[in-house]
Amino acid sequence: MTLPTTMTAMVTMGHGDLDQIVLHTDWPRPEPGPDDVLIRVGACGMNNTDVNTRSGWYSKTVTEATTGSAFEEVGDEDPTWGGAPITFPRIQGADVCGEIVAVGANVDQSRVGERVITDGWLRDPDHLDDMNKTGYFGSERDGGFAEYTTTPARNALAVRSDLTDAELATFSCSYSTAEGMLTRANVTADDTVLVPGASGGVGGALVQLAKRRGARVIAMASEAKHADVAALGPDMILPRAPADLRRSLGSEKITVVADVVGGPYWPTLIDVLERGGRYTCSGAIAGPIVDLDLRTFYLRDLTFTGSTVITPEVMPNLIRYIEEDAIKPALAATYPLAQLREAQAAFIAKEHTGNIVVVP
Repeated sequence: MTLPTTMTAMVTMGHGDLDQIVLHTDWPRPEPGPDDVLIRVGACGMNNTDVNTRSGWYSKTVTEATTGSAFEEVGDEDPTWGGAPITFPRIQGADVCGEIVAVGANVDQSRVGERVITDGWLRDPDHLDDMNKTGYFGSERDGGFAEYTTTPARNALAVRSDLTDAELATFSCSYSTAEGMLTRANVTADDTVLVPGASGGVGGALVQLAKRRGARVIAMASEAKHADVAALGPDMILPRAPADLRRSLGSEKITVVADVVGGPYWPTLIDVLERGGRYTCSGAIAGPIVDLDLRTFYLRDLTFTGSTVITPEVMPNLIRYIEEDAIKPALAATYPLAQLREAQAAFIAKEHTGNIVVVP
């Protein structure tokens, strides 16, 4: 197979506003290293990580909600999820679905032609469980907002499914984030899980994956999106921020809150947790700074778990769920790769339900 030496790519040139994402039609096509595969990108999903890394929201100097716009001040030392600078220019995009078209010297040639989705967590091959030795695809390494991308062979997971590339590109980041949260909180069929922001990519994945575990699920979303959220199968749907959440819950006893929202409503979520309940978090799009009454925390024997780096078994499990049709994609819209700025603006506006995907 003859491959081009250049490609079209949407390249993030630095921290800042959407104008930092620049279209290049003659960007050098990457070459796979000895342990890598080269993927022709069929589709690449969008996530808050893309927005937050580009804007510098992860920096401790930023205390606002996720806006997607440039911030007045971004710390030089901690502007990314890992708390360290990244190198620009950078091709972002973690959720690739595509076809392996070439492999490195140490990779079996039989993998050429495989349809794959990417595991975004880049691990030290000698210390796969060491969270301190991880990077992220599209952050510490170029990702999938391009016609081609490379990744370590173990991060390209073969998938057999009748779903389209765009549908499969909704799973990797959002669903692995959700499964990681539920795994860390040890959610079982004995739990009732409250999911704020259930219309988002991670929120919708939390609904489906908690139901797959047999838990009872109560979703929270703006009322205009209730019909879309209902299709994901929650047992109850509430407005995004009820004035009296406890009353709205009725007889429901919340044992787990699975949250990516945070913000000023956060104390209300903690207040409805049952004694011995668990709060698991992997985001704070409504604001990272919250009020906590420590008496609520310790007098109710609550457990809080942060969740970012997933355990290595999460992505293989997701592949199995996809192939068993145990979970389904929530594809809100597709955009051409060259319209990544417009796609990200739509993503930031949060008027959609599910995931937005770009297609080369």
